[in-house]
Amino acid sequence: MFRKLLVANRGEIACRVIAAARDLGIRTVAVFSDADAGARHVAMADEARCIGPAPARSSYLDIAAILAAAKASGAEAIHPGYGFLSENAEFARACERAGIVFVGPTAEAIAAMGDKAAAKSLMAKAGVPVVPGYHGDNQDAALLAEEARRIGYPVLIKASAGGGGKGMRVVERAADFRAALEAARREAKAAFGDDRVLLERYLLRPRHIEFQVFADRHGNVVHLFERDCSVQRRHQKVIEEAPAPGMTDDRRRAMGEAAVAAARAIGYVGAGTVEFIAEADGRFWFMEMNTRLQVEHPVTEMITGVDLVKWQIAVAAGEPLPLRQEELRIRGHAIEARIYAENPERGFLPSTGRLRRLRTPRACEFTSAAPLRIDSGVREADEITPHYDPMIAKLIAWGETRAQALARLRAALAEFEIVGVASNVEFLGRLCASRAFAAADLDTGLIERSREELFPVQDGAADQDLACAALAELFLEEEAARAEARASGDPYSPWCAVDGWRLNLGARHEFVFREGEREHRVALRFERSGYRFSVGGREYALAGERDGDRLRLRLGEASFCCGVFRDGSEWHVFRDGRHRVLSLKGGEEAEHADTAGGTLTAPMPGKVIQVLVEPGAVVAKGAPLLVLEAMKMEHTIAAPHGGRVAAIHYRAGEQVAEGAELLRLEPA
Repeated sequence: MFRKLLVANRGEIACRVIAAARDLGIRTVAVFSDADAGARHVAMADEARCIGPAPARSSYLDIAAILAAAKASGAEAIHPGYGFLSENAEFARACERAGIVFVGPTAEAIAAMGDKAAAKSLMAKAGVPVVPGYHGDNQDAALLAEEARRIGYPVLIKASAGGGGKGMRVVERAADFRAALEAARREAKAAFGDDRVLLERYLLRPRHIEFQVFADRHGNVVHLFERDCSVQRRHQKVIEEAPAPGMTDDRRRAMGEAAVAAARAIGYVGAGTVEFIAEADGRFWFMEMNTRLQVEHPVTEMITGVDLVKWQIAVAAGEPLPLRQEELRIRGHAIEARIYAENPERGFLPSTGRLRRLRTPRACEFTSAAPLRIDSGVREADEITPHYDPMIAKLIAWGETRAQALARLRAALAEFEIVGVASNVEFLGRLCASRAFAAADLDTGLIERSREELFPVQDGAADQDLACAALAELFLEEEAARAEARASGDPYSPWCAVDGWRLNLGARHEFVFREGEREHRVALRFERSGYRFSVGGREYALAGERDGDRLRLRLGEASFCCGVFRDGSEWHVFRDGRHRVLSLKGGEEAEHADTAGGTLTAPMPGKVIQVLVEPGAVVAKGAPLLVLEAMKMEHTIAAPHGGRVAAIHYRAGEQVAEGAELLRLEPA
């Protein structure tokens, strides 16, 4: 086994690898960029080395800098994690030339699967079924348009050199093909340095099912069963589970054998994932092979009891696989939810900022031995930057049955409290409770076909939320008054009391909370047994107490708990999985950039890719105005209302800061 291992990655996967290596008695070296100097993975490792500035191309994608760090630290092996250089054949070759073990497959295997078009041809020769499409070298736009017509619409344009939903577009009709092709090529070039694409028949209501495969250097290859990754947004996975609901023994056997055949066809070594697209009638086709560990690997660990990262390290050290195929068993069901800093209501646009509050449910980390697990690479007060993937955590729940696992996942999601960035936690709660997901009626279009249920019209704060905020504010004022009294010369002075007493009037406190355009006036009247709470002409008896950083309340006949956090003038209320932000009128005013969906300001730092209008153009509400690239994804800035383009402040190719005004509209 290795004495020292360098982890060439960041975030939760770096933390995951460091924890596994520590359990094996291996010392670890973390690498970090200037933006990650205080990151969690840096604190966890035995030693750490800076490899460059914040942009990934100057740090985590810098092969020479990573190898220099490995040499200087005396690391014998490098674990690439996933993303960045994990599927870079040149990096694997460079490690070999430097005499450092690459914890992963050979460079030849990575190259064979890295070109998605060539990989499909190779798989077809190996007898693995592939989706009908075009995987040729000729990238002429006219030829691709003709191939799309031959395949039949809808078609999927997909980057040949990558994955993760980048450089991918679904085209419904021929008239949209050219524009979609240009966008896919731009995104592929930005993400992978390669703008080649392939075309596939886009299947209606398909399921995305992948098989975890593992191979050693002694000719042993096994699969560790399947994962269903059908629930996606923007072609990126949101929720994954294992085993796949409705999977029959015969279908599992056939798909498992195909996955193993795919690994054998390229002489694979280490952990990999063979991804299939499957239809309800039982047919399935090879989609791609990811020559690395996947983000969703914990669900496989939870149902098999296998630590895949420890297996990776052992196999890289030359050891045989610990188990044979017939020794592997499925136990129970596991579901993983990816918690991102993003805004689902704004097209899942990534969000940046400091995690001013991060409260998570009680769970174990990086282990398959508990029913609830959290893998995370961030802590409270860490910053989500525009330089890297905005994942906050992965929440994984296990149960004897899918229903039990889902119940645990929903309960745990309701305990998350995140302030400082937008998050998808509330959306994930709705998704888990949706009719289609609860019934395991899964396909890659689930989110789109369930939009009405998943994106309901947002109602205002309930009386319970307002009572939470009012009582929390009162408790805060009482605490401040007691502190002031203790510091004064007369700590028992009645002037230090916060009991709402007024001469010839009842003892009461009044607050005004704003929620968007709404204004809520509430009052708390002091009574012997507690308070009388009134809002909008409604009155309730109210009693409450602190329970750590949460409140226990009784409002009328209802008892409940809530989490509260004050950030400037805003009270953040977390109750029953919902997050409400109530601004206390008259308090310290917080400044927020205008980043609502469809506005004319940059939602995050990025580069202008295309300007789609000219000055003086008259546009309708929702018309696309400009395309911005941020976090290697393209975001279209649309007109928030009809009007005339009065000014365009940036040209294609220019960088913009978060909150910068991109265009100016005036009434037509």
